Amino acid sequence: MKAILDHVGIAVQDVAKALEFYRDALGLDIEAPEEVWSQRVRAHFIPVGQSSIELLEATASDSAIAKYIDKRGPGIHHITLRVPDIGAALAQLKARGVRLVDEKSRPGAEGALVAFIHPSAAHGVLVELKQPARRLIEQPVTQMKWGNLRLTTVSDGSFRLDGGAMFGIVPRPLWERKAPPDDRGRIVLAMRALVIEADWGRMIIDCGAGNKLDEKWTDIYDIDRTRSLDHTLAEAGLSAGSIDLVLPSHLHFDHVGGAVVNEAAGHVPRFPRARYVIRRGEWDDAIRPNERSRGSYFQEDVAPLEAAGVVDLFDDDREIRPGVRVVRTGGHTANHQIVFIESEGKTAVFAADVVPTQAHLPDLWITAFDSFPMDSLAFKKRFLREAIDREYLIFFDHDPSISAGYIREKDGKRSVQKVI
Repeated sequence: MKAILDHVGIAVQDVAKALEFYRDALGLDIEAPEEVWSQRVRAHFIPVGQSSIELLEATASDSAIAKYIDKRGPGIHHITLRVPDIGAALAQLKARGVRLVDEKSRPGAEGALVAFIHPSAAHGVLVELKQPARRLIEQPVTQMKWGNLRLTTVSDGSFRLDGGAMFGIVPRPLWERKAPPDDRGRIVLAMRALVIEADWGRMIIDCGAGNKLDEKWTDIYDIDRTRSLDHTLAEAGLSAGSIDLVLPSHLHFDHVGGAVVNEAAGHVPRFPRARYVIRRGEWDDAIRPNERSRGSYFQEDVAPLEAAGVVDLFDDDREIRPGVRVVRTGGHTANHQIVFIESEGKTAVFAADVVPTQAHLPDLWITAFDSFPMDSLAFKKRFLREAIDREYLIFFDHDPSISAGYIREKDGKRSVQKVI
């Protein structure tokens, strides 16, 4: 078992005073707090070199941290060892007869998988094992009623992109804790889609990378479609043939590649009865990519749609169907858009690559893939302020551990309250 110190967990009774010491007296940077709702605790991470201090603040009187403080007072609660494979680590410990609190891993902070070793086995110290979110944490297909609409999260699997590119100007020591890279510097990203059902039919927003990429590209992007769009649609009781409308946020391969399927007869539209509703400017950029953009716009994703005559183009922000409207953001691509889903006074937003993961909540955390980063920044600042103030439910297309949640802000720090 290869393990390194990830962090030391400290139970605090008065988080304001604790922050005064670590932030003000010691001058350390405090990351945005994260709510671990299952444990009824709020975690404040403080990077210290290659490890961290984790301040643990109870959010309920019956939480484990609250009980610990009642019994022992504030102080060191546990140490956390980072391991590459938590399942293998637990199996090794069980084989040696080590007493465990958790025989199986469970979700923890920062999208990680965690499990605890009993203090009696570690000479009085509670030891946590942590596997960072280097892998996609498979989310179950989830259906929810949203006013008079039904929303279903589905997935086309995962892929990896260079971590430095995904965080642009942000230094690696800041982003790698939130999105640990593999030995090739790549971070894992989900490829999620959202199905909307209403009396007007069924629409899918985005559709992953699909099955057309060759061995070279599959290796470069480490594409894993073990649970592909077909699988997750089937789990939801749906199929490609049941979709009436396809609405891409933009036409990069990881968002629209699944719109076309590779069959014996060639490349054909995946959704046989659907119309593909696409912003005209984005379509024009995809069919005539420039030197910079042709690495993300693939002709085999769009040309078969044009040949089949299934594309409906539109120009401006508009309501695509009752309760579903698009807003151009620009930035990531010139005509990138997000999708608002509104019904009975509630608003959800498929945020696409404006906020691809929960790690991208800070305004300046913008990808190097964005063609117009200052446009991204201007829109993102306005949108996140509105999303926080109006409590929009945000659907994340690329986050490896969260499908949707509410963005919360406290003392200028943002976090996500996970819903699914």
